[in-house]
Parts: sequence; C-alpha cells; structure tokens
Amino acid sequence: MITLHRLGHRDEPFLLNPDLVAMVEAHPDTVITLTTHARLVVAETPAEVTGAIRSWRAAILSDALHGPEGLAAGADHRVDQP
Repeated sequence: MITLHRLGHRDEPFLLNPDLVAMVEAHPDTVITLTTHARLVVAETPAEVTGAIRSWRAAILSDALHGPEGLAAGADHRVDQP
C-alpha cells in the first residue's frame, strides 16, 4: 500500500492499493483514476505518486527474491539432492 493525502487534508493520510491505479493525471491537481472508475484528487504530484508506486513494486520484488521465504532462498534446495 502507498500513503497519499486527499487534496486539502494533508494531516489525514490514507493508504491506496497501487494495483487499483489505472491512470494518474494533472488537471492541474493530481487526479488518480482507479480500475473501478473511481477518481481521487490527491495532494501529491503525479511524479510523487508514480515514484511511490515504483518503490512499492520494487520492494515487493526485492522481498520475493531476497526474503527468507523468497524465491532465492528456495532455489538453493534441489529436489534431486540427497
């Protein structure tokens, strides 16, 4: 989840599932359109929103590859070894 703020409510953050983001636009305020067709107007810039999404996705991949239960840890154990 990424943390964002509704426009005009900087002291009230909310969490958004980045998998639901379909489009990020500037009109001049940042408008996020979700896959559900809902729209959110946020205080962050489009660059900040896309940066947060990239960081979130990179963290997910990193955890999967390097975490204790990730793919890299499982790759060391072959089925054909005694």
